[in-house]
Amino acid sequence: MSTNSVKIISDEQIHLEELLNLLEKQISFARQGNVNEIEALSKQSSSLVGKIARSGILESPEFKNQRELLRTLYHDLFLALTAQQADNAKELSRVRKGKKTIARYSDNL
Repeated sequence: MSTNSVKIISDEQIHLEELLNLLEKQISFARQGNVNEIEALSKQSSSLVGKIARSGILESPEFKNQRELLRTLYHDLFLALTAQQADNAKELSRVRKGKKTIARYSDNL
């Protein structure tokens, strides 16, 4: 027997790492307000999620930490997107108010 231990990384583990990286990027873009990048990355993420789900890798006890990390990252992404949505709603409200003000001014001319 060899004393050298070689860690074999499966495709599923690589997909999982890619998903974790994509989620971190999405969170960063959400905090910057870059919705277009989030959307592009979500398509990639969705594909990886399907592959990971089909493999069943997250059901394994040895991937408990990664499962928890995924849960945390999805929660952080949700919070970042919710904050961005609130900012967008506030900005939209300002735009609508501005349009009404302009309309009133033009009616009085």
